[in-house]
Amino acid sequence: MSDRAAAIKSLDIITLGRSSVDLYGEQVGGRLEDMGSFAKYVGGSPTNTAVGAARLGLRTGLITRVGADHMGRFIREELEREGVDVTGVVSDPDRLTALVILGIRDPDTFPLIFYRENCADMALCEADIDEAFVGSAGALLINGTHLSRPDVFAASVKAAKAVKAAGGRVVFDIDYRPVLWGLAGKDNGEDRFVADADVTAALQRVLPLCDLIVGTEEEVHILGGTTDTMAALGAIRAKSAALLVCKRGADGCVAFPDAIPGRLGDGVVGRGFAIEVFNVLGAGDAFMAGFLRGWLRGEPIETCCTYANACGAIVVSRHGCAPAEPSWQELQMFLAHDNWPLRLRDSAALEQAHWSTNRHPEYVDLTVLAIDHRSQFDELVATLGTGNLDHIPRFKELALRALERVARDHHGYGLLVDGRYGARALEAAADTPYWVGRPIELPGSRPLQFEGGREAATILADWPLDHVVKCLVFYHPDDDAALREAQDRQILHLFEACRQTRHELLLEVIASKHGPVATDTMARLVGHFYGLGVYPDWWKLEPAVEPAAWTAVEAVIHEHDPYCRGIVLLGLAATQDELLTSFAAAATSPMVKGFAVGRTIWAEPAANWLEGTIDDEGAVEAMAANFSILVDGWRAVRERQAA
Repeated sequence: MSDRAAAIKSLDIITLGRSSVDLYGEQVGGRLEDMGSFAKYVGGSPTNTAVGAARLGLRTGLITRVGADHMGRFIREELEREGVDVTGVVSDPDRLTALVILGIRDPDTFPLIFYRENCADMALCEADIDEAFVGSAGALLINGTHLSRPDVFAASVKAAKAVKAAGGRVVFDIDYRPVLWGLAGKDNGEDRFVADADVTAALQRVLPLCDLIVGTEEEVHILGGTTDTMAALGAIRAKSAALLVCKRGADGCVAFPDAIPGRLGDGVVGRGFAIEVFNVLGAGDAFMAGFLRGWLRGEPIETCCTYANACGAIVVSRHGCAPAEPSWQELQMFLAHDNWPLRLRDSAALEQAHWSTNRHPEYVDLTVLAIDHRSQFDELVATLGTGNLDHIPRFKELALRALERVARDHHGYGLLVDGRYGARALEAAADTPYWVGRPIELPGSRPLQFEGGREAATILADWPLDHVVKCLVFYHPDDDAALREAQDRQILHLFEACRQTRHELLLEVIASKHGPVATDTMARLVGHFYGLGVYPDWWKLEPAVEPAAWTAVEAVIHEHDPYCRGIVLLGLAATQDELLTSFAAAATSPMVKGFAVGRTIWAEPAANWLEGTIDDEGAVEAMAANFSILVDGWRAVRERQAA
């Protein structure tokens, strides 16, 4: 395909085939029977490749079927978050989404069970293939599993012919799983090779359509019909002029653009990387994504092989398949250095790059109604002498209604609410598109403690993954050493727990309660926490009227964490006018994304509601009005800065 033809395609590649939910055992080193908890990820080879290629900057789409069930919706939502076009993802009302249960036993053993009896993706048929959608891509990837049944075979061939007719190319991932051809026991999903002439014949039927063929040596053997690797490559070449790529694990890969030579090493050899094998599952899909990034962009074969081998090496060091795949920035970072530890997942720098460049969605701005206060409500009820604490959960639900009245379905709004009084509001927020934050600190604690007195990881174990962990710490640079050490220890434990449980962290720092605040105070504190090895996804900082204070903070963040999500301003019960004045100074910094303000919005309506002078609707209307003033004020100063 010409460069001009490729340029006008809306997608670089569409992948077609398996799409499932992977349930990965979280305990490592034992039998699958003895694993007690599982992490949930999207899975299925073509789905993993679509995600991996999207992370590397390619425009990708997927053709598959998922069940019209919770797991099918999970897959669709994850794909959308990753930027994969889901036009070709069909929801099947009659079949369930496929599941795979996987484990990591040792470097050579990865127990795997496919739950794919009459599953949705194997019901893909020719009627599901939209030739216009297929023709919108520069290439189509088909895979071996979807050649194992007549209907999915026909759908794959129809799509391949459609992309060829539109001037595109066909990629064939051999992806041989004997169990999915009925050649291995159902409990032997990890088996990679069983010779079978019928499988070879079925796979070879698509070879004339292919422009790129990728597989392991075992997969080359099944496609070529012999366990002699060079003879198998020769048999494939006799039926296809495609670029052939043989994956060789730690030894890298070998590519054959033309005639097959006498020795494997006489092809185009791509070097491997010396990385400890932790989990081979998913590494081949990452390899394919990396190769496609180079191949579809017209890079030399050697470069394609380097990208592919590097992506495979990164993923082989991690837990999971799709979530382990690198971003383009991460891949470039990996290739720029050659002194990585053998146990690659021990590299804090690479893991931070992986985490911070693969978060979704992005936020241009974020305006948050904060009602996570607990001690303040205790005090309010006690001061008023009317109502009781049992009324507070209802008021916090009204706050969510106020947020919804202002935000409607728009992106960039959020709710910060606690689990003690705000549990019902948290549950209701699950059905909204809003950012949701939740506090973990024991109110007023100094040194920092977590609510309930438990360890952070224990608390977070039952929090939904979309809840951002908010932690307020009262911290001043001039605090005594023992206090600083105690607080640092807690914050570091919290950060590590958040990464372990896959929760984002918002770190709120208030210094003014315990000492004077100078222009550089917040920058010093932010730098201190980075020095501990703590990388919050968000910062929540005190408002400052001096633009120089924000310039200093921004410089520290850019030095340590250029992919930080940003800063939101806290309110400290300031008046509306005081906050609007502080907005003008903060808006000069692109790193400041908005605010998370509470008492300025809810304090007066809460008092009136508890005293009975306004009803539910009055409380909602009052909070919505206060919130709107701040939202409009923030956006106005931001627009003036942009102009």
